Amino acid sequence: IALGIYVALVVLLLNGFDLTLTLSGIAGIILSIGMAVDANVIVFARIREELATGKTVKSAMQIGYDKALSAIIDGNVTTLIAAAVLWLLGPGTVKGFAQTLALGIVLSMFTALVVTKYIMKAFYALGLKDPKWYGVGKEHKTVNFLGKKGIFFGLSLAVIAVGFITMGVYKMNTGDALNYSLEFKGGTATTVTFDKSYTLEEINSEMVPLIESTTGSAVQIQTVQGSNEVIFKTGSLDVDQRQALNQMFVDNFGVDETLITSETISSTISNEMKSDTILAVAVAIICMLIYIRFRFSDIRFGVSSIACLLHDVLVVITFYALARVSVSNTFIACLLTIVGYSINATIVVFDRVRENMAVMTKKDDLQEVVNRSITQTLSRSLFTSLTTLVMVGALYIWGVTSIRDFALPLMVGIICGAYSSVCVAGALWYVLRKKFAPKAK
Repeated sequence: IALGIYVALVVLLLNGFDLTLTLSGIAGIILSIGMAVDANVIVFARIREELATGKTVKSAMQIGYDKALSAIIDGNVTTLIAAAVLWLLGPGTVKGFAQTLALGIVLSMFTALVVTKYIMKAFYALGLKDPKWYGVGKEHKTVNFLGKKGIFFGLSLAVIAVGFITMGVYKMNTGDALNYSLEFKGGTATTVTFDKSYTLEEINSEMVPLIESTTGSAVQIQTVQGSNEVIFKTGSLDVDQRQALNQMFVDNFGVDETLITSETISSTISNEMKSDTILAVAVAIICMLIYIRFRFSDIRFGVSSIACLLHDVLVVITFYALARVSVSNTFIACLLTIVGYSINATIVVFDRVRENMAVMTKKDDLQEVVNRSITQTLSRSLFTSLTTLVMVGALYIWGVTSIRDFALPLMVGIICGAYSSVCVAGALWYVLRKKFAPKAK
């Protein structure tokens, strides 16, 4: 119910603020929906834990919200800082992402901490007072994640190394490390006037395969409304390739060659835009690091969070390299979404580590505390990842090509974010804590 209210508020405010909804903007909404789901999962998991200790439903709800508050605030504020920096410093497409993300984060916190809370109180007042309606948490055996840290670190480094090697091989053979689209490279736009009107389905099935075999390049299609003109955008073509393409249209579709024109198109993603995006992301990461340092009073938490963030980005870039997914303007939106998702997932784990360390005694082993913290947040990591994965999976199944090029790597990023927060983040912090032990007070 709260998520339904959240979506309605997002739509109303997008219209109220007259925000242009770009693909990057959709990416920001997806991330904020994921964080809204996450906030509710954190609260519900806490309530179940309190019910397991024998507390009443009313008491468990109050304590659950109180204990979940710090993790929700830290995760959302960290991402909100990043959104603010990207909004101020980023280029146009990045600003669209930042605007919808900032709007979504504020609304997701409101719905999770206020709307959901009062809906639960309403159900309780209506007579749903039996703990079975809320689920009673079970004590799970602590999993020794840190005992396998060598395997996790080795696996992560191997995947990233494969990515760099793959990009190096493609760079040597084709000149491009990744499968850059026209937005990055520019190309040739061929405008053809047919003697009849073709539907997009007919163009895709009858013309695109012939164009790809003739030019050896992927094709983007743009129809001109109210006419029989179709614009075919491909990679840069030389004179011979242009002549071969023209002849293909003449031979196969009876086009008058005088009605075929070609022109060179420049990339829409300029070097200036790339550098502006990199600068904005770098400043956002520094600001997040400073916030985590002050909130957690331990720079190791911040360093580990940023390392996991970079880990997830590099793994997704590895996927782009291996699967040869087109690197278009959705690439920037995808990586920005993964940055926000990764930092939020990691902070939830670190918040539980901080909480357990506050009550640990001298007899407690630090490794056991970290393992227990990861185990306690494991259900949250799995549930949040699954719900977000289902949503992005729906975009992939029913979306158009540009949405699919965004959704597929994003699904990889979500899975990787869950893996890094569970298997890498705590282990990396533990290693840094042991290697650079805090000075005794």
